[in-house]
Amino acid sequence: MKTVSQLLGPRRGLIISVSPYETVLHALQVMAERDVGALLVTEKGNTVGIISERDYARKMALKGKYSHETQVQEIMAHPVICVSMHANVDEAMAIMSEHNIRHLPVVDDYKDVVGVVSMRDLVRETIAEQTFVIRQLESYITA
Repeated sequence: MKTVSQLLGPRRGLIISVSPYETVLHALQVMAERDVGALLVTEKGNTVGIISERDYARKMALKGKYSHETQVQEIMAHPVICVSMHANVDEAMAIMSEHNIRHLPVVDDYKDVVGVVSMRDLVRETIAEQTFVIRQLESYITA
């Protein structure tokens, strides 16, 4: 089973973030430009939160707030739940399920964020692993 670090692959080190003082509209624009569903919120090099499309939908749109007037810090999720880059896919999925989150920052041994995995990333990898096992079993049975 792959580790979260292996799952990140070439995306390792790719951190897309915004300041807690930016507007939610700016964060949404960055998400759209980068085709991601969540952004880390950083201040002075430290991760202080995470903002997702889900945060926008639940904490802004449904409450009648305006994205061009509201700062990211007002709706970001914090503290940030992270996973070690050494954790495997099942461990990461368990953390996400337990905390009902869809994006999980990955940290190295120094607790520095090295990337973010999504539930979609984990599901794709799980399906790929299961498909491989099924093919191996089929090959064994027919041999």
